[in-house]
Amino acid sequence: MHFWSFTPIALLELTFLAVLHGAKWTYNGPEGEHHWSKHYPYCGGAFQSPIDIQSKLLRFDPTLLPIEVQNYNLSPNEQLTLGNNGHSVQISLPSKMYISSLPHRYTAAQLHFHWGSYGRAAGSEHTVNSRQYAAEMHVVHFNSDKYHNMSMAVDKSDGLAVLGVLIEVGEFNQAFEQFLRFINGIKYKDQRIQMPGFNIRALLPARLDEYYRYDGSLTTPPCYPSVLWTVFRNHVTISRQQFQALATTLYSSHAQDSAAVPLKGNYRKPQLADSRVVLVSFKEGRGLRGIHTVTSPLTRRQIVKQLLVGDLADLADEGLYRLLPSGSEKLRVGMKEDLKDLQSENRAKSKQQTLNPSLRKKGQTNRSVGKSGLAEDELSYVSLEHRVFHQLKLSHREHQLVQALRDAVFPELNLKSYLDCKSDLALPAIRHILRGRPTDEALELDRSLTKALMNQGNMSTALKHILPMTHHGSLSPATVPREPQSQSYPHPWLLPMEWED
Repeated sequence: MHFWSFTPIALLELTFLAVLHGAKWTYNGPEGEHHWSKHYPYCGGAFQSPIDIQSKLLRFDPTLLPIEVQNYNLSPNEQLTLGNNGHSVQISLPSKMYISSLPHRYTAAQLHFHWGSYGRAAGSEHTVNSRQYAAEMHVVHFNSDKYHNMSMAVDKSDGLAVLGVLIEVGEFNQAFEQFLRFINGIKYKDQRIQMPGFNIRALLPARLDEYYRYDGSLTTPPCYPSVLWTVFRNHVTISRQQFQALATTLYSSHAQDSAAVPLKGNYRKPQLADSRVVLVSFKEGRGLRGIHTVTSPLTRRQIVKQLLVGDLADLADEGLYRLLPSGSEKLRVGMKEDLKDLQSENRAKSKQQTLNPSLRKKGQTNRSVGKSGLAEDELSYVSLEHRVFHQLKLSHREHQLVQALRDAVFPELNLKSYLDCKSDLALPAIRHILRGRPTDEALELDRSLTKALMNQGNMSTALKHILPMTHHGSLSPATVPREPQSQSYPHPWLLPMEWED
């Protein structure tokens, strides 16, 4: 999706949206996270972060490479900006720092923290099986192969990559002391000071080969779903005194404000999974017995290609299992060599790119599904918001912006994430593909999928309004009679969004 030239009316609408996006937000109270979507509609949308990284979401991916970071050991002669933006403490990072082990080069922009409060050392955004850590650090990078700066990348579906580090109270951490000793100089909002550079790598866990990987969003407004998340499995520790310094020194108010507002509890609560899975680079360890291996991307592309150009009647009659995660064991028969080949190919590419960074820009494709085939350009969320807002305004339905954006974005994100192995294929995404197919064939497959879902017997009330066909696609409504509960299709993956969580 690309930007277009704006008419005077469109410019007025952009001004209106810009004013809205300058709205004040907090973590609690009348401007807290439950109200963010009033001014920042993507905050109520799809593929939001953080999430609770539950064991049932995990899929082992043997092709995931260890994270490699470059130029993270900064000299004390390099000056960094330490600031208080009213929502967190933030350190600007030089552009020479980057991640070299991803398909694109992701250049560092800044790092910041989320934490609890003086009496509650529980403030991480991501949780692991509902366990919340004391704090969390995010090292934010942008896709510098495609975008000139962070501002251009932040609203693109392939724009950002963030390293998440879980922090627990324990042993003293000398690396954290390198900036904590300066935070008295940024007690109030918008205060900034210069500080000497230090080894940013020392803030990360010792092992960078064990991590969780999923597609998600910014955890603060405007909540664009533009982040490739890497959350390290192993946490780091800071001392009780270091945590208290972080949790009690800063204020979210300006120095001249009459009432000082402490900066604490600055974390967003876990969001819905939205059919996503979490890839893991490790298979051993506590609670990981029986973890599924992710289906090959090659197989996933074949499935989507069949939906695009294959025989849908045969798929509806006999090949429905190909769309279902429970059929992954069948799909994986004969796919081990595919996985080995893909892993070897990724490692070879990584080595070549390290030796010759110019190779990164050659032959790279986005694997999301579009009307023309298996690839399309990245989504631009600002452009999409402007277009949807304009369409709704013509019919006086501006209040439906949050849901309209979710309906527009979810299928696109789900398909891209599915092809990259980071989600299951949800019903709205399948219907999105089927919109270009012959109606009778598409309806037959849709009827089979809907029947499988309705046979679950424990379908939530919130889900019933999308069955049969509704606004998620352009197919004609299909009347599907209720049948006695069947055990033939025990596939809760068909839930397009996990509203019941």
